[in-house]
Amino acid sequence: MQNWKLTLTYDGTEYYGWQVQPGLRTVQGELQQALGRIVGETPLPQGSGRTDAGVHALGQVASFPLASSIPEDNLKRALNRILPSSIRVLAAHHADASFHARHSARAKTYEYRIFRGTLCSPFLARYVHACRWPLALDAMQSAAQSVVGEQDFRSFAANDPELRSDLRLREQEDACAPASTIRRIFSSEWTAESSELLVYRVRGSGFLHHMVRNLVGTMLEIGRGQFAADAMAGIVAAQSRAAAGPTAPACGLFLHSVEYDEPASETGTERGQ
Repeated sequence: MQNWKLTLTYDGTEYYGWQVQPGLRTVQGELQQALGRIVGETPLPQGSGRTDAGVHALGQVASFPLASSIPEDNLKRALNRILPSSIRVLAAHHADASFHARHSARAKTYEYRIFRGTLCSPFLARYVHACRWPLALDAMQSAAQSVVGEQDFRSFAANDPELRSDLRLREQEDACAPASTIRRIFSSEWTAESSELLVYRVRGSGFLHHMVRNLVGTMLEIGRGQFAADAMAGIVAAQSRAAAGPTAPACGLFLHSVEYDEPASETGTERGQ
């Protein structure tokens, strides 16, 4: 069996997230079916993390074993012919036997896009969260800096009972981060890409379910004056989902990239893909 590493990009709008779910269309399911058509094998590709319904990826990483001896370039070309146009394989490489897309990951970067103009094009709307109210960017930037470091992010974890019951499984699967709701954030900042586009980028060892969207929703409340400008530290300390703001829509969120300690490919895959 040969271990494989894929780097993918996808538009998550029409998918019920990454993970296979009975009767629902998912990115993992589409990839598994495509592999079956190409090589007659149906391993379940393991992603670096579970993106939720409607969330996009610029650099998701997946790994899986294959007995087939198909060349790397051939597998990449075949997958891109068979997969829906909303999913593209950027790279396909043989990987060391010890490589696992999730367990080997050491950091992830997410990006959230805010549209601030008066009229959002229908060709952009599925990739941004349109915010028409004025935002105090300085207050949002200060809030973003407040989450850097190792902290308990319980206030920003998903809150419904089903997700809470699944938290232990998610933590066991997420080798990027320590157990419980403690996570380490390496960088967190807002950038005005243009007069109409505001982007939040956050890089960390791992993330709780809905954590980035809950951080964004809270910072938007700070930006529009619903929370005090210096409220973020207190919200983190409260360790209560009720203390934080709403969950930002999935459409603006992208898994930007995943980083690894060592190159995962035997043929020279770049570090940090």
